[in-house]
Formats: sequence, C-alpha cells, structure tokens
Amino acid sequence: MMKQEIRPRRLRENAVLRRMVRETRVSADALIWPIFIREGENIKEEIPSLPGQFHYSPDRIDEAAEAALKAGVPSLLLFGLPAHKDECGSEAWNEQGALQAGIRRLKERYPELYIITDVCMCEYTSHGHCGILTDHRVDNDKTLPCLARIALSHVQAGADMVAPSDMMDGRIAAIRQLLDENGYSQRPIMSYSAKYASAFYGPFRDAAGSAPAFGDRKGYQMDPHNSREALKESLLDVEEGADILMVKPALAYLDIVRMIKESTTLPLAAYSVSGEYAMIKAAAAQGLINEYAVMCESAVSIFRAGADLLISYYAPELAEAIRKGDMG
Repeated sequence: MMKQEIRPRRLRENAVLRRMVRETRVSADALIWPIFIREGENIKEEIPSLPGQFHYSPDRIDEAAEAALKAGVPSLLLFGLPAHKDECGSEAWNEQGALQAGIRRLKERYPELYIITDVCMCEYTSHGHCGILTDHRVDNDKTLPCLARIALSHVQAGADMVAPSDMMDGRIAAIRQLLDENGYSQRPIMSYSAKYASAFYGPFRDAAGSAPAFGDRKGYQMDPHNSREALKESLLDVEEGADILMVKPALAYLDIVRMIKESTTLPLAAYSVSGEYAMIKAAAAQGLINEYAVMCESAVSIFRAGADLLISYYAPELAEAIRKGDMG
C-alpha cells in the first residue's frame, strides 16, 4: 500500500481552516492591563516614554476602567505613585494613599473588574530601591514586614489579588502569613517569581519615578545569564504559598516561560514590559514595522511558549484583535 502523502499546506490554504486548527488559542480573559495611579486630583496625563498610556489620579481612574471593560479586558494591575517619598517608603501602606483610594473607587463603581496590585517599595522610597536599606544595601529581612504590611493595606482597600515584585527571599511566606492572620486566606498571590535585572524596564522607571538613586538592582533581581535559578526561585515561591507565578520580562525570556511551565503546575503569567511596548511603538512611528501585526505576533509567541496570562500595555488592543479573530 502506498504511503499517504502528507501535505501540511492543505491546512493553511483557507483562512477559516487555519483558525480551526490553530495550536495556540488566546482569550481576552487572559489579559491584564497595567495602570498607573498618581496622587492628586483631575489628572490624566500621557506618559512620554509609554505613548498611549497614562497617569491617572484616583478621581479619574474611571476612565481606565471603562476603557478596559469596553475592550473586554477583565483585569487591571495597579501601580501607585505617591507625592511624598521617604527612606522606608511609608506611603506604600498609607490607607489614604493614591493606590488605596483608587482600589476603593474601582471596587465600588466597577465590581466586575478584577483588581491586582503591585506590591513593592521602589516607587515609594526616596532612594528608589525595593526595600529597607542598611549601609546602602537592601536588607532582605527588614524589608519583609513592610512588604506584608503593604499587601495587607491593598487587600483591606479591596484588592482581589496582590503581586509582590520586589524579589526579596521569603516575601511570599511573609505576605501569606499576614493575610491569613487578618482573615484574608482566600486572597491569592501572584508572585513575580522570575524577575530579571533587565534593561527593558527603562520606560517603566520613568513612568513610575522609580529609578535607583545609586547602584542597581542586580543584588536582588536575577542575572539574565541564568535559567536554572529562575526555576529555583519559582519552586521556592510555590512552597511559600504563591498561587500564580510570573516571568518578567517576556519576549527575551520565552525559554524561561517554557521551562517554568513544564516544571510546575501553577498558572503562569508573563509580563510584556515597558521596553518591549516602547520598542514596538518607536519602530512603528518610524514606519519600520506594522504595529498591529507585530503586537499580535509578539503576544501569540508568549502564549505559545506556555504563558496562561499576559500582562501587557497593549491589553485593550489585543482584546480587540482577539475579538476580530486575528489572535484567537
């Protein structure tokens, strides 16, 4: 009997058939949109380093919420920007802080939105580092109670999930313990479990005013040369009680996304960071690429590598692309 000739191209010649047999399926339910809430009133200002993204004051955060819901994006990841900073970042757990006020407003007016909050100190400290300093060095153990206190303040304001991004050892356990002790055992934690000391964060540090005043963050964020360390960090966070893991950045670390996906059973998020977004925007502005097509292809690559969730500044546009069938 003659062997059947195999022609994969038969499954590519028709647009409907191509969509039918796609191996990677993407849903808008998997998208998370990062939003910056700045202390003040009547503020909606475009962020120069992130075209199309804005700083919102708590009283105008409704505009971001309505844009998300209109696009079909179900979840926001909130970052807070205080007017005052100090050595210990005390505004981060201020019950009347901009982020806490924004959370309360969103949960009151848009209860259908799922609110995730970034838990870190770099936006709040006068030195721009992610923890408490001892002799110009971030003191891991002194930082843990502060991070837990920040997370608790977010949950008390109404956050549905907290996402610690500091990369301190033991912070998942510290946060989990304090949340549990205060009756929030059902609030999940999404851990920035593999966060690299990346050059792709530049526009974010401008947007959040969080550039270090001295040194860098290589002492607590991961070396881009390392992969096994990412798995070790992620498995430790699993043991400490994380509910979702994360790889950050995304595009330059798709091998890490794949490795962690294949080695753990928890849901996995990937953060397509500010530098990735800004590069696409800049190249498109020069007429060098098709922004829409590159946006879609980049996002698909992240899901294809194994991500279950995608945090992206393009979330509203991606949701529309999925609705149109260009990604789904």
